[in-house]
Amino acid sequence: MTAHELLEAYDAQLRGVVRDPLPAGVGAERDGPLLRLTGLGRGGFVGYRDLGGIEGPALDALIARQVEIFRARGESFEWKLHGHDLPADLAARLLAAGFVPEETETVVIAPAAAIATTPVLPPGVVLRESTEQRDLQRIAGRSSALWGDERDAWLADSLAADLAADPGALTIMLAEAGTTLVSAAWIRFAPATEFATLWGGATIPAWRGRGVYRALVAHRANLAAARGYRYLQVDASDASRPILERLGFVPVTTTTPFIWTPPAG
Repeated sequence: MTAHELLEAYDAQLRGVVRDPLPAGVGAERDGPLLRLTGLGRGGFVGYRDLGGIEGPALDALIARQVEIFRARGESFEWKLHGHDLPADLAARLLAAGFVPEETETVVIAPAAAIATTPVLPPGVVLRESTEQRDLQRIAGRSSALWGDERDAWLADSLAADLAADPGALTIMLAEAGTTLVSAAWIRFAPATEFATLWGGATIPAWRGRGVYRALVAHRANLAAARGYRYLQVDASDASRPILERLGFVPVTTTTPFIWTPPAG
């Protein structure tokens, strides 16, 4: 398929879709073209397939309504903006409403069967699956150490809630060298779609450039292909995008989280 056809499949199957079942405590509401999620551990979320031609003052009012809803909840939230979203001035309108953009990532997609292969790990590293809370805490703590944020404040609980809601829709992998957590990654199997999505995969500095990330991608591709999923999708950082493109992933658009945070006090 062409990049355009892959993007059409991504928009149609993954965007603006409510997961079923949702984790405990998470609410989903429709507001015109928007899907609004509340009660997520890291804050709320606003997504959509497209805005249906809304622009100008009507778009400003739609944005302002989301801000007021989350202001009343005292909750930050993410408006996930894609590079091909219309209107063209949407990013400027989000900035004017007080949103702050985070790092832009590239949406890449590949056929699962083309990526599935035998994982090749460096000597001393093994892969294993886990659903144990102790391992989820290790993953969260390692993520916080790598990225210098408070990811461990919500990541472990978020993964645990997803497993509790639908354990078959999420597989979590750890790459370990003895007692050292080298890397961790997970795959989400989107129900009633052709897509499985890949997350995580950041590797500690001492083990980078030795094939751990590629092995985790290959292993998860095997899982997706075995279940009959047609595509793999990743929101790729600038560090992982070159690796994924060499494996055969195709860039189709970009995505930028625009974050609104309630004023202090």
